[in-house]
Amino acid sequence: MKIVGRTAITIAASAAAYLAGFTLTVETRQGVAASRASQQTVATDPPPTGRGIGGRGRNPFEGADLGPKPPIKPLPPSESQKLFILPPGYRMEPVLTEPRIAEPMQIAFDGNGRMFVLEIRGYMQDADATGELDPTGRISVHQDTDQDGVYDEHHVFVDKLVFPRFVMPFGANSVLTMESNADEVYRYTDTNGDSVADRKELFATRFGRSGNVEHQQASLTWAMDNWLYSTYNAFRIRWTPARDKDGQTLTLREPTGPNGAQWGITQDDDGKVWFQGGASGLPSYFQFPVHYGSFNQPEQLEPGFEIAYGSAGVADYQPGMGSVRLPDQTLTRVTGAAGNDIYRGDRLPKELLGDYFYGEPVARIVRRIRPVVTGGVTQLRQVYQSEQAEFIRTRDHLFRPVDITTAPDGTMYITDTYRGIIQQATWVNPGSYLRAKVEQYQLDKVIQHGRIWRLTYDGLERDRRQPRMLDETPGQLVAHLSHPNGWWRDTAQQLIVLSQDRSVVPALEELIRTTKSPLARIHALWTLEGLSAVGPALVQSLLREESPRIRIHATRVSESLYKAGDRSLVSDVRALTQDPNPDVAIQAMLTLNVLRVPGVEEIVQAAQAKNPARGVQAVARQILAAPAAAFGRGGRGRGPVFTPGELDTMQKGDAIYKELCFSCHGDDGRGTPEPGAPLGTLMAPSLVGSSRVTGHRDYVIKTLLHGLQGPVEGQTYTGGVMAPMGANTDEWVAAIASYVRNTFGNVASFVLPAEVARIRAAEADRRELWTFDSLLASLPRAIPAQPAWRATASHNPERAMGAFSFASWTTGAPQEPGMWFQIELPQPARVTEIQFTSPGMGGGGGRGRGRGGRGTAAAPAGPQPAPADSQGSSGAAVPAQTISSPQAPAAAQATGRGLAPFTPAGTYPRGYKVEVSSDGSSWSTIAEGQGRGAHTSIAFAPVTAKFIRLTQTAAPEDSAPAWAIHRLVLYAPPNGGR
Repeated sequence: MKIVGRTAITIAASAAAYLAGFTLTVETRQGVAASRASQQTVATDPPPTGRGIGGRGRNPFEGADLGPKPPIKPLPPSESQKLFILPPGYRMEPVLTEPRIAEPMQIAFDGNGRMFVLEIRGYMQDADATGELDPTGRISVHQDTDQDGVYDEHHVFVDKLVFPRFVMPFGANSVLTMESNADEVYRYTDTNGDSVADRKELFATRFGRSGNVEHQQASLTWAMDNWLYSTYNAFRIRWTPARDKDGQTLTLREPTGPNGAQWGITQDDDGKVWFQGGASGLPSYFQFPVHYGSFNQPEQLEPGFEIAYGSAGVADYQPGMGSVRLPDQTLTRVTGAAGNDIYRGDRLPKELLGDYFYGEPVARIVRRIRPVVTGGVTQLRQVYQSEQAEFIRTRDHLFRPVDITTAPDGTMYITDTYRGIIQQATWVNPGSYLRAKVEQYQLDKVIQHGRIWRLTYDGLERDRRQPRMLDETPGQLVAHLSHPNGWWRDTAQQLIVLSQDRSVVPALEELIRTTKSPLARIHALWTLEGLSAVGPALVQSLLREESPRIRIHATRVSESLYKAGDRSLVSDVRALTQDPNPDVAIQAMLTLNVLRVPGVEEIVQAAQAKNPARGVQAVARQILAAPAAAFGRGGRGRGPVFTPGELDTMQKGDAIYKELCFSCHGDDGRGTPEPGAPLGTLMAPSLVGSSRVTGHRDYVIKTLLHGLQGPVEGQTYTGGVMAPMGANTDEWVAAIASYVRNTFGNVASFVLPAEVARIRAAEADRRELWTFDSLLASLPRAIPAQPAWRATASHNPERAMGAFSFASWTTGAPQEPGMWFQIELPQPARVTEIQFTSPGMGGGGGRGRGRGGRGTAAAPAGPQPAPADSQGSSGAAVPAQTISSPQAPAAAQATGRGLAPFTPAGTYPRGYKVEVSSDGSSWSTIAEGQGRGAHTSIAFAPVTAKFIRLTQTAAPEDSAPAWAIHRLVLYAPPNGGR
């Protein structure tokens, strides 16, 4: 989560504007318009220096006034309210304040209009972040029972959370959330109606990150396309009504382009997801739906976009004096951002509809931005070009807007964490400029406050009707899809989809056919998609509609049909690449490209030749310059990075797949549709994003060696049985197994010929084909890590427990023989395998580039690949069939180079041995070997052990990195531990 922090402007247009420089010392309110025009060409001062926008080389203290000052103290909400500076006609009124809430960071409303508040009560309680990860966070729920506009009923829904990352209402009396440095998303439900959650269920895993709390995922959002998006993570997940044999919710996962966001996700009326940057102070990705990849365009921000005009300033900005506007000490350029919203309500002026709003809490402002689409390309422009240069300003130095929300009553709510320090401690370190300013004004003393404000407009009464959607039937909810307030439409759609009640299908189809409201038609279409009830005939008719907007949505919905095995609409979508409307043509190209439809390059070239629109040309160039990578791992920043040996294996596997497997599993791995059969009837299971394929490697090996018959996860396929392939060599089996585990959006460890040989020898007498249930029962079982486990090590023993999670353990010194890591279990247990990943360091290593973490640890940078082979992730492992496929490698996302060999320089052990003991004194060696890359899997004959020790055995090598263990998982043998 990035509330604020270092300013690293990542969008090309903004970087160019920044380098141009502008006058810092003579600007006045009367000079705003002139400054906007001149700052691109006049640089009377050099660019500010220091970190971020402060530049480099300039002393951040230069010209600073650090003399004694009266402390800044909090004002009552009634007094703070008087200090807002708003456009004519607008009013800010408090609806919920301290002491009922403290440190609010996000709000969300459930179907009955109750407001859930994410309270990060441990954030920066002093300048050193003492207790930051103590379990003091919570999610509270509030209700306005008398409809007077003020929330008067209050409950703590979930308490004792470790720096919670988001809150998302999920059906009736239920929310999704997760904690910092965790990997799991949990669903909390109130089952007895007392507004306190009493049931906790695992919802999804392989979801998190670790490290600085500003650099972790946030803002989970259910979008119109029925997928869930979060910041940082370059993937999306989707709820399904299916559950595994243990009752665990099954979720789907697909890779996306990197979103560059830190705190804030919203969607517009067309369901396009907009991501908010943090450190940049700027919106991040917004150009096209992110699941198509990242298609950033030049000049997508107007010149001067990053210049800020607040009214409260004490020069307390991390970059130093280079970011200060004198004489009023306000911030010159955005340096942090949080929360965002496309206003979609109905009780503020219509001119606000579709505008983008976000908070800049360093400058104490809320910005209003106008998206302007020209030739298929969106540019963001500041609405205010005169003295009123920002939408909401204040003279209260403690106003910190961190979330903006369209509310059920049609107005806009602003979440104000109302505090002194906004930066995390890393950027308020002793001796820094910012620390000096914090101490000068005693900003560290202003904590445990928070206000939720409602923005209203004179003459427009808020909607006082209390939503009761949680008490309504799906049939009644259909009517809300026509509501003028986007919150009502979104919530009704989600609740209908969660109900999976197909009795509403005729009503939804009637709404699409008869209503004149395009918004109602769009939501009805996506609701049908969420019910898996949209038919190809309906979509085909919408692809031919007069309205470009409807054609675009029909094109997007056709992707779901294609994934389900219906290829009948490809020619219709292909025809739309020649559409004269650039937005339609762009959408058709994006759809065909993300589905990897055969011949897409030729189709895009034809569209490029046909339509000169700027957006068509730009998208076509980017698709053709970075085509879908070989082996199906995707283009647009989602290609893999392989070692030379892995690349050779993938090429062998690719040849095998195209010769043999494609006939049943399809060219794209989604399964070949059975000709003439009902929609969704496939010859073989889809391999795309398959948790079966990316789970424990033995699943794929055993299937290939001995075949598979019968239903898979309850689904019957028409291709008959999966024939045994055991007559082929170990190298052949390893190549095709590695290929399917690392293509079609999958990321997992490679299978080695030795691992195939091990399984082959162990099952030499097997003659019958596997069934799905018997195959699962034969696999090793992940043992969830428990708080009672004890870990120690020869180096950094105080961090040893981090080996089971994202925190990681590292030696902190180059690898040498004798370094060891040890686990003590509370009771002896049967163990047959150890798996862990080793994050890369510095210039390479593993899959995903590392960067220095705290102390000597190597902390992951960017989304990391999930630990292949793990049936779950982190210490709390779960069965493979309960999770979706992992995200794409960070290094691949960063480079977008498609298939490229690299030289491993990761922190995996160059050599190892595994010993076990019952008493910690007498040890037996049960395995020895060499590490080969980011993932280490060590299988051995089942053994009972209370102590397990891994020792690094290889001789020292030049420039050897430290040894690191990340997300270690122990496995028990199958069949009851025999």
